[in-house]
Formats: sequence, C-alpha cells, structure tokens
Amino acid sequence: MIHGEIHQNVRQYINGRWETSATTGVSANPSDTSEVVAEYARADRRQVESAIRAAADAFSHWSHSTPQRRADVLDRIGTELLARKDELGLLLAREVGKTLPEAVAEAARAGQVFKFFAGEALRGGGENMASLRAGVQVDVTREPVGVAGLITPWNSPLAVPATKIAPALAHGNCVVFKPAELVPACGWTLAEIISRAALPAGVFNLVMGSGREAGQALVDSPLVDALSFTGSARNGERILQAAAARRAKVQLEMGGKNALVVLADADIDHAVDCAVQGAYFSNGQRCTASSRLIVEAAVHDAFVSRLRERLKALKIGHALERGVDVGPLVDEERLARSLAWVGIAREEGAEHVWGGEPLQRATAGHYMSPALFLAQPGHRIAREEIFGPLACVLRAADYDEALALCNDTPSGLSAGICTNSLKHAMHFRRHAEVGMTMVNLPTAGVDFHAPFGGRKGSGYGPREQGRHAAEFYTTVKTGYMLA
Repeated sequence: MIHGEIHQNVRQYINGRWETSATTGVSANPSDTSEVVAEYARADRRQVESAIRAAADAFSHWSHSTPQRRADVLDRIGTELLARKDELGLLLAREVGKTLPEAVAEAARAGQVFKFFAGEALRGGGENMASLRAGVQVDVTREPVGVAGLITPWNSPLAVPATKIAPALAHGNCVVFKPAELVPACGWTLAEIISRAALPAGVFNLVMGSGREAGQALVDSPLVDALSFTGSARNGERILQAAAARRAKVQLEMGGKNALVVLADADIDHAVDCAVQGAYFSNGQRCTASSRLIVEAAVHDAFVSRLRERLKALKIGHALERGVDVGPLVDEERLARSLAWVGIAREEGAEHVWGGEPLQRATAGHYMSPALFLAQPGHRIAREEIFGPLACVLRAADYDEALALCNDTPSGLSAGICTNSLKHAMHFRRHAEVGMTMVNLPTAGVDFHAPFGGRKGSGYGPREQGRHAAEFYTTVKTGYMLA
C-alpha cells in the first residue's frame, strides 16, 4: 500500500480463505481526513463463530506440530515484517497518525517479536524433579491452552498484535485475531503476511468488526479457551466477568495513570526530556504515558518553566512530514475527548500552563497542541486516564510525599523517577505499586523480551512478552511414572 492508494479488498481471513461481509467500514487518515486509507469488511457474529470453529478444528494438528515447524513459520513472518518495515511504517503512520519514524520503529518491533518467539518455540522447556517416593519419576511439562481470542487496540496496531499472536502460535495454540476497528488496514496487512507463512488452515484467523458484535462473539464462545485483551478498563472488566462465568483463561491490559517523579537532585533538563517523551509523544495515546508529573517543591517552578518552553517548541503536524514531533490524534472522537478534558481541568480550577487548543494545518486533521496544567491530587485530570496529549504537574514536599502521590491511584502499570540518589532510586523501585518502574527514563518505552503488565486496575492475569508469555499461552501438566 502506498500513499494515496485506497485499499479496496480488506476482508476477513477464516479457515484459510478470504471472505467478504454484508457490511463495510472505512478508515481515514487522521493527518488528512480527505484520504481514505482502507475500506474493510465488518464481520458479523456468524463469521466470528465460523473462525472460532475453524481454530478449534485445527488445534489438534497444530498443537502437536514440531517446534521446528512452528519456529520456521514465525521466523518467516518476522523476516517479511522486517524487510517491509518502511512500507508498513508508512501505512501505520497514515492510519493511526504516529510520526513516520515512530511508525517504522513499531513495524520493526513487530518483526523482532516474531523472530524472538521463533526461538521460544525451539526452547520450549520442562522440568524433571525427584519424587518423595522411591522409584517414582515426576515430570512437569507445558501444553498449549487451545483457541486464543486476541483483541487488540488501535494505538499500536502492529506491535501489540505481534506480542499476542507470536507467543500464541509459538506455544501451539490456534488464533482468532480481532484488531480495533480504527486500524483495519494494519490488521489486514499483518494477517496477509501471516497467511502466506505455511500455516495449516484454521490455525490463524482474522475477524474485523465492532467490539459489540465481533468482540462479544469471541468473549461468549465456549470454544475460546483463552482471551487476551488490551484496551479500556471498562471493556476489560466486562470481558473478565463474562469469561470467568465459563472459566476461560483471561489476560487483560487496561492502561494506567502513570506518574513520573522528579526529585530536587535530578538533572532537570533530562527530567524534562523524560516528561515530554513519556507524556506527549504519540499524543499521549499510550497506556504507559506519564500524565502525572510529580515534582519536588525545590525544583517545581524551574521544571514547569523548562517544560513549558519545550512544549512551545514541539512541531505538531502531518505524520509523514519531516521534522514533525507529534502527529494528529487518531480520530475526531479522541480529539473531542482530549479537548473536553482541557475544559474539565479549567472548570475544576487547575492552573493552565500551556496548550490544549485545536490546531489548523495545511491538511484537515485531528490536531491539538500539547496541554499542561498545574493540578491538585483530587482533580480529575490527576485521577483518570486521559489517553491524549494532556499532563498535569503535582507539587510534592519531599520524596516521601512524592511516592505517596505516585501510589495514590487505582491503576498500577508504569511509574518513573528522575533522581541522582541511588537510595531513592532503589527504594522507589521496591515501593512503587506498579508492574514496571523506570529510573531516569520515560514511563513509556519497554523492551519486547521483558515481561509487560501492571498491578491493581491496570492488569489481570499473567504478564505479556518474553518468556513470561508462556504462563498465559500454556497450561502446566504434572506427570508421575513408576520407574
């Protein structure tokens, strides 16, 4: 797909065949809303159920395939993703609005994830232990779970699906993949690459459509053994309740209200860099974005002043334009929500520092200047996930108050601290109530081979990524044998 081309034939992939649907949808370029990126088929419940049955029928064969076969398939997918990273990055930038360098990096990451899990397919793993009884042998092995329903978000439409699909296939599961409706072209392109990787029919299936119909059909089906979902807390809770009723395995990643703590001994310029990257790159549309900047009182005013100057210098524009720091928000609804949060902040008495206005550019798009407020801990902008380019600064008297503010949230995904104190850095890593901590780094930005996930309201179930993915995509079997 090239710039300016309409992708005419974005269809479902079910049981090894491409299918049309009764209804269709359109995705537009958020940098230039006059440009259609994709026309796509929208799956109905019948098609989703057909995909699930195909996956269930294929499971017996794929689950007993050799590790080498699974590794070869995943390696082939990863190789093509890496070879086409520039093309795929261009597509991603057009459909989501990420800047082109960010988009190309995400496409490369997706390829690297498949390559990593090609290795995991070969490594496998088991355990042999001595029995408490003489002459008895004990073996602990891992087996695939079954049919995995994978529901992914729009903000990382190549990397997040790769993080779910690759381990599912590596460990011998069959997949029904439902990407977010906003990113059908990215979902279809990834599926098209996977479809040519010599997988048996039914092992991998793509269904596109609404969460209300296509997503709910996945959640409700008794043939879906495991559900992995990345998205809003509200939808995650619904999935958990529905899946628990039929005892399906569940993995949820539901965002966060992440804090970056800046202590008085920090390198302030570096702390500002961490804040800008964590809070505003990708327009804050990342679950790990740092929308709470908790700053020790001694450097509060200096930090705010320097951060304001950095925000004023950011270039906001078309995602494909050279030198752009931040592209548009993904669609009109998300732009409206972010602008509404600016209004809420003002109404509650938060002090406006910079930004928060809609912007006009050469092309019609969903542009907004990055917003910064000084807030109090009780303000909604300091309590609720915004998922847009808005951050607030909270003043803390000292490290102890900063840590308390950091933990004063129902979420617990990522938290960072900028400091030159080893004592405070080590204490923070141990006592921050999150799944991931960052020291002198932005809260957003993780390695694909390390476990990813949160605590409290941010996540449920085993961690994603790396070797820890096996905890979700396999089940443990203990075998006893008299020698």
